[in-house]
Amino acid sequence: MTARDREMSSRAEAAPDPKPDPKPHPELEPTTDLEPGPGHSLRYSFEDPFATPAAERRQDRRLRGRLVAPVTVWTAGAGETRAGLTVASVLVVEGEPPRLIGAIDPLSDLREAIETAGGPFVVHLLEAGDRALSERFAGSHPGDPFEGLDVAETEHGPRLAGDRPVALCRLDTVDAVGHLALVRAVIERIELAADDRQPLAYYLGHYRTLSPRSR
Repeated sequence: MTARDREMSSRAEAAPDPKPDPKPHPELEPTTDLEPGPGHSLRYSFEDPFATPAAERRQDRRLRGRLVAPVTVWTAGAGETRAGLTVASVLVVEGEPPRLIGAIDPLSDLREAIETAGGPFVVHLLEAGDRALSERFAGSHPGDPFEGLDVAETEHGPRLAGDRPVALCRLDTVDAVGHLALVRAVIERIELAADDRQPLAYYLGHYRTLSPRSR
């Protein structure tokens, strides 16, 4: 070891330990939108400084956010007229025949596609691994949301590949209710999947997953 090497080694031994990294800003603390599970990773959440304070938000919206909502994708039409939309306000009414009720954007392409096609549409119930699919049909994907997906054209409309539960519906009525369009439809066919799935839900502005009941 040369004299210069000995000098550099001596300085390194005398140097103080590096300071620990400062604690992250509270707004950068990692949060999870999904319950922990396979394939779920942490993401960083940022608070919007211009967002309306919680206490000043509309009470009806705050109440709605406290209802655990199913996450579904509705599809209708064919070819260039096909459309899809993520819908969380959904209710199934038992009866003969069974019916489905949902609230959608009255100006959405989906409503036009359903009415143009004469009423048929497909309701897909999403599962834990379908968050990206939900966001795609909620408007996060620019252009055609069906682009790059495996889709089968059926008499009720585009059907997304996979063995998710689906309801094949036909439009009955559409009425304006509040700011939304209330869709009433007849369920013409139901295809279920195994009961051990983890459905995707929406609660307090975040995606959640529900575990199947223990038997």
